[in-house]
Amino acid sequence: MPRLPAVARNVRNLRTYVGRVPNPITDSTRNAQARIRGADATVSVCPYCAVGCSQLVYVKNGRIVDIEGNYDSPINGGTLCPKGSATYALIENPLRLTTVKYRAPYSDHWVEKPLDWAMERIAERVKQTRDATWQQRDAEGRLVNHTLGIGHFGGATLDNEENYLIKKLFTAGLGIVCIENQARI
Repeated sequence: MPRLPAVARNVRNLRTYVGRVPNPITDSTRNAQARIRGADATVSVCPYCAVGCSQLVYVKNGRIVDIEGNYDSPINGGTLCPKGSATYALIENPLRLTTVKYRAPYSDHWVEKPLDWAMERIAERVKQTRDATWQQRDAEGRLVNHTLGIGHFGGATLDNEENYLIKKLFTAGLGIVCIENQARI
């Protein structure tokens, strides 16, 4: 069997050699894996503008490890704008607020409150306002069962399913008439 020329032998050995010098690969480099290896991918929608770009959210051990564009999407084909590409930073941001900032009426400073406190307070205020502004019949005596004292203004982070649920809850459940959603906000 004829011996291969030196160039061909070097091509065969590119995995272990660069030229005549062995590759200086450490064990940690050799054992490195992609951060999404072993993660479950869930299809989601980018929370920004109204285009509706599809994203893959990678979850490992109950924690999001990466978010990227979905290549199977006919809308964005795996690409994301700069805002969509930074979606992961919405979750893993050390500067993200995790408590509610509350300023009491006539106060000159903000106080941190837990989210549960804020949700309870919002529910109390909605019920109080709804009860105070409830209208069962209009001026002509027609049954209307609504309130004009509460409104809802949604933004781009709401997808179609969330908008549907909000519409159902707020109109049929609470009798709110003024409901709007703006995709660019």
